[in-house]
This record gives sequence, C-alpha cells and structure tokens, in this order.
Amino acid sequence: MTGGGMKQAIVAGVAVLCIALGLWGLEAPRAGLAISQDRVGETPVTVMRLPEAEGPVVVIAHGFAGSRQLMAAWQLSLARAGFITVSFDFEGHGRNPVPMSGDVSSIDGTTRLLMAETARVTDYAVALPGAEPHVALVGHSMASDIVVRQGLADARVAAIVGISIFSQAVTAEEPANLLMLNGAWEGALRGEAQRVMADLGATEGETVGTPGEGFARRAEAVPFVEHVGVLYAPAGIESGIDWIAASFGMVPQAGAVALGPWIILTLFGIVLLVLPAARLLPEGPAPWHPERGMFWALAVLPALVAPGLLSLFETRFLPVLVADYLALHLALYGALVLGGAAWAGGMPVRRGIWLGLGLAVYGIVVFGGIMDRYVGSFVPHPGRLAVIAAILPGAVLAMLADAVLSEATRAALWRRVVARGMFLISLGIAVALDFERLFFLILILPVIGLFYLSYGMMGRFLGKRTGSVVAVGVGLGVILGWALGVTFPMFDPGV
Repeated sequence: MTGGGMKQAIVAGVAVLCIALGLWGLEAPRAGLAISQDRVGETPVTVMRLPEAEGPVVVIAHGFAGSRQLMAAWQLSLARAGFITVSFDFEGHGRNPVPMSGDVSSIDGTTRLLMAETARVTDYAVALPGAEPHVALVGHSMASDIVVRQGLADARVAAIVGISIFSQAVTAEEPANLLMLNGAWEGALRGEAQRVMADLGATEGETVGTPGEGFARRAEAVPFVEHVGVLYAPAGIESGIDWIAASFGMVPQAGAVALGPWIILTLFGIVLLVLPAARLLPEGPAPWHPERGMFWALAVLPALVAPGLLSLFETRFLPVLVADYLALHLALYGALVLGGAAWAGGMPVRRGIWLGLGLAVYGIVVFGGIMDRYVGSFVPHPGRLAVIAAILPGAVLAMLADAVLSEATRAALWRRVVARGMFLISLGIAVALDFERLFFLILILPVIGLFYLSYGMMGRFLGKRTGSVVAVGVGLGVILGWALGVTFPMFDPGV
C-alpha cells in the first residue's frame, strides 16, 4: 500500500470509529426503556417510559419545522427519570399527514387547532397503563405558547416548562407553575422572560414560590447555547427534570442525557468517510475560473435581481409554508447565474452526473437516516413527495450555480464565502420585501447552515478531487431539495 493509500485507510478507519462510537452513545440511553410508536387519530406519537413507571405523565411538544426526534434528549431524560413521556408531531410536521391550517396570525386560528391537538395527545397520555391524571407540558419555541395556553385551559396540567419561550398568555399571575428556559444567546427571548420575572420583583436565575406548592415561577438562561442547542444542553434538561419532579413531589431516578456530542461525532464520521471514498476516484481537470469582475457580477447581480423580480408575481402554489416561494427563488437565482456563466463561456461540462447522484443517495440514506432517528424527521410521508418534486429542480439549479461560482469548491475561500453569503443576503432581501408572508424563511436558516456545514463538506471532498461542477451541483441540489421538502411544515389555510 502506498503512503497515500495508507493515509486514506487511516482516515476511513477514524471515520468508521467515530460512527461506531457515536451510535453507541446515542443508543445507550434507550437501553432499559419501553419505547413504542402509536397514533392519536392521525397524530404520530412516541411513548418512552421505564417498564415499571407509574405516576404523572409529561407531554413534549416540538417547535416550528421540528418533529418528535428533535425533542429526544428531553424525552429520554424524563423517561429515565421515572416519568411516563409522550412526544408527538404537530399537524404539518414530521410524519403527521394532516397539514397545519387556520390563520397563523390569530390566536383563534392555527393556535387553537394546535392546542386541540395537544389536548388529544394529553387524553391519550393519561389513559396509558399506570398513568395518573396529572400532567406536565414541555414545549419548545412555537410550542411554548401552545403549552402555556393549553395549560391554562386544562385543569390536569400541574407544571409547564417553556423552552425558548415567548407567550403573551404569561402574566404575573398565570400560569401558576412555569419554568422558562432560554439559551444564553437568545437575547430577545431572555429579555421577555426577564420582563415577566421583573413583574414579580425577581430576576433571571431566581425562583418565586415552590413548584408543587401553589404558585412557582423561574426564568433561567442555559449557558453557551442558542435556539436549537438549548434542546441538548444537559444543564437546561436537569433544571426541567428537577422542576417537574418537584411539582409532583417525586425524586428523579436519573439525570440529563447528553445526546449532542454523540450526534456531532456520528455525523462527523459520516461526512469524513466521503474523503477517502473520493480519493479513490480519478483526479479531474480544473473547472472554469471566472475573472474577478465576472465572478462579482455573477455572485451579486442574480442575488439582487431574483427577490425583486419575484416580488412582482404571485408565488403561492404549494400547500407548504413559504416553500413554494423558496422553490421559485432557488430556480430563478440558479438560472440567472448559469445563464450568465453560459454567456461568458463558462457553462459546466456535463460530466459526473452519476457521481452526483451517488453523493445524493449517500447523503439522503446514510446521513439522512441518522438524522431521522436522532435529530429530526427526514423520511417523508407520501403527501410530501409532491413537495420534494416541486422544490427539486430549483434546488439543483441553485446548487449548480453555487458549484460554478465555487469552481466545484476549488475556488479561493473568499469566493466561496461571497457566493454563499450573497445567496443568504438574497433570501434576506426577499423577507424584507414581504415580511409578513416570508418571515418563516428566517426560521429555516439553521437548516441551510447545517446543510453547508455537513453536506457542503461532502461536496467539497468530491469537488476537490474530480473538479466536476455537475457532480457537486447535482448531488447537493438533490439533497437540498429533499431536506427542504421534509422540513417545511405542510400548510393548507383552507382546511
């Protein structure tokens, strides 16, 4: 074996070891738990409990564009602590085939419908064997408002934990038993929680009252995390366990489960494994290198033109929140960049499509399979297939454009940063032009960030070796179309 071959074998071994260790760490907390899947009407639910568990139940609700899997660290921790736990996919999310509906801007619209769904899941939870009719509700982000309002409407609810919380239903008097957890880097949400505590003459980090003994209220900032990281932070989960246990007069049987490091280790291994695999391919020629002026024109002008042009037209054609607009934005942006490149003599050579499709299969099946089990729903129900098909062409065009500008990722770092930065700025301009409708694009930015950090690195390994714009663009485009199609909430205002 040559020196290079030995090096790649070592890299492959490290990748496999990371995957194996990561999966061990992710599966270990499930050992000893009784875990089952069920449906409450059309709503998918996951039940986790110790086999002998009896007593109160905890109903766990995810936020916008989330799913049950995103709340796994909380559910596993609470189940191991001795509670009967039930998580579920809201309408329009995850595996739930029923779209969200109603007026998203009205408390009497979508909010009431999601409250009713939470109530149905609560009815199911308290009817489980060994369950008592005493309930704690845990909700993240969008669901924090849902669980606060449902807690006020349901006498069975004795404790509420709001994560990344914002709810106009919170006053100085109600709900009676509320823990507010925000990431330390969630400035606006922390400010709102601090205001709520100030109404009680207290500050963040202080507790007013005692859980389980009438009124209790606490706001807490979880160190070093933001809107998504707060779901995996052991410090926040420990606070939630202690609050709920005190509310029911129980002693927790276990503490917080730390899934975050194991998820990162597993996904790192899956991404790293592409590097030695790509090194097995023949090295390809360098792709088209646009001159500096042409690069700036292709990177900037399409990003500015696309949102302005689309603002002149009706872009609603899919039963999914803002995904129809994004599909058109991706397609127009990609077409403008590729058209400019063709005019300048830089149309990509049509080679590497099978490599791109191979990357897409690996990304969706292997990386996506891990995501689906441990992070967030990545397997679509049949109703989402048409959405994926509608987004796919635009996603491929946009990623082909990205591959042209980044020279199949061989371009200088500053060019890659400018190209992707201008694309994100383009989406920001679209939101500014129609804030009321396209606001939800802001909430999907973590998906795009994860895409660039993970799948983008896979594409870089492939592009650095082969120089194939088509392989990188097609592979990442198919993955992006799939990821967006399974992430955006299904929505039908006419239901």
